[in-house]
Amino acid sequence: MKNNNFINHSYHACSKRFIDLILASMFLLILFPFFIIFWPILLWQIGLPIIFKQKRTGQNGKEFTIYKFRTMVKNAESLRLKNQKKFTKLNYAPAPMFKIDNDPRFTKFGKVLSKTGLDELPQVINVIKGDMALVGPRPLPVNEARELKKIDPSWYSWRHLVKPGLFSLWVLDDNRHQSLKIWQKLEKETLVLNLYQQYVLIIKIVFIQLKKTINLLSKTKSK
Repeated sequence: MKNNNFINHSYHACSKRFIDLILASMFLLILFPFFIIFWPILLWQIGLPIIFKQKRTGQNGKEFTIYKFRTMVKNAESLRLKNQKKFTKLNYAPAPMFKIDNDPRFTKFGKVLSKTGLDELPQVINVIKGDMALVGPRPLPVNEARELKKIDPSWYSWRHLVKPGLFSLWVLDDNRHQSLKIWQKLEKETLVLNLYQQYVLIIKIVFIQLKKTINLLSKTKSK
């Protein structure tokens, strides 16, 4: 396939899957207390289920179910469909991305989880299952992946040659929602990383998100 020579061979190596499986299992054990802490808070604010499930497009276009902590009200998607014009105007990211500031569908605690990235923690289960890798392009909802395929078939093709990732350079960049050009650039830069660089990236993101979480929680307490 054309235009995919930049993808580092490590993304297809058995060693990556082996290390990912070990690290994801370790993460699950370390993060288990967070599951215990978040459970009653989410149960109180949102109710069951506290885990949000959504179909995403994975490697070779295969669909899979992604797991996240629920951060929005239960009827979030129907609210978006009912008020499509309103949400379309509020969206500041180029299609097929969707991003608005202070989304009214967030619960109070859900907003904290989303801003700190803690809502993504259940995806270590997706890594263990083999749907995802620790590092790779972020998985798109099925409808957004279809839109991307229409916009840029080549981009759609090479980003789905590998497993989608929990971590990516896209996560670190504050300008990631500004343009498709920036988004594509960040994905290419992620896919040229060798195995060592991928795990350095994981450490970097974990520390940055941890710092962000501490700062956000301290601000919340001071209010």
